[in-house]
Amino acid sequence: MRVLLTERNQHPAGQGFDQPFEMLSTCHEKVERMLALLERLTLHLREQGADDAAQDAARDVMRYFDLAAPLHHEDEELHVLPLLLQSGDAALVALAQQLHAEHLAMTQVWSALRKDLARLLDKGGEQPPSSSLSPWLSHGPEFAALYRRHLQAEESLAYPHAQARISDAARDSMRVDMMVRRGHPRPGT
Repeated sequence: MRVLLTERNQHPAGQGFDQPFEMLSTCHEKVERMLALLERLTLHLREQGADDAAQDAARDVMRYFDLAAPLHHEDEELHVLPLLLQSGDAALVALAQQLHAEHLAMTQVWSALRKDLARLLDKGGEQPPSSSLSPWLSHGPEFAALYRRHLQAEESLAYPHAQARISDAARDSMRVDMMVRRGHPRPGT
């Protein structure tokens, strides 16, 4: 069986910076696609080894979680979690603390998984040992499970509560900050 390692052209319509929470949700869709690619890569390694397709997939996953994911986490740390922490609602404060701890945990697990992926790139063409899970991606299942739980909590709880509490001025500040940190010019300059 041949495992498809390229991303299918099923990208959602991108949200602009004018709708920062929608943009964050669109990022979650991209995270999910990258996690699915990581899972397909694991299957591919078992069946085909670290061929060119596997190496391309590894590079795609690394590029996303090295560049886009940290910016996304920073968006949440700067603009979403403070709204929950300042809410005065004990459950929302606990949620913000949980999400912050998960950001730290995901960063730590990503560091280990990234080493797995880098090792895969260094071993190009070598067939992995036949086992239930390639040792090259031993941290992949933990990473995917942690991320998926995290995304669900943000989508179902954090984002709706933060959106309900954000002022127009804070939303505008969030929009500008997200643009500037991604290298876009500040509006009006």
